[in-house]
Amino acid sequence: MIAVVGLVVGVVVGLVLRPVVPSAVEPYLPIAVVAALDAVFGGIRAMLDGIFDDKVFVVSFLSNVVVAALIVFLGDKLGVGAQLSTGVVVVLGIRIFSNAAAIRRHVFRA
Repeated sequence: MIAVVGLVVGVVVGLVLRPVVPSAVEPYLPIAVVAALDAVFGGIRAMLDGIFDDKVFVVSFLSNVVVAALIVFLGDKLGVGAQLSTGVVVVLGIRIFSNAAAIRRHVFRA
């Protein structure tokens, strides 16, 4: 319940304050969001499987975001940022859909 309240408060604060994303961070933000979504879907799946651990979730969440952003940053420095961004999104997308399918199987027993 605390997580839901925190999410609602965070969304409301974001809508009211309308924070500005620095231009240096803009290319990495979408990748970081996709990486965070991967961790969230993985956490939901682990919870439904009965193996959820909050420490593992926090470490997974932070490391996914940092590693994805670093890969895109390295790609930008090497001149292949768009290709690596696409690769990161494809890999994380596959993981997200895999976790979503497992969640669906748990919820609908299908």
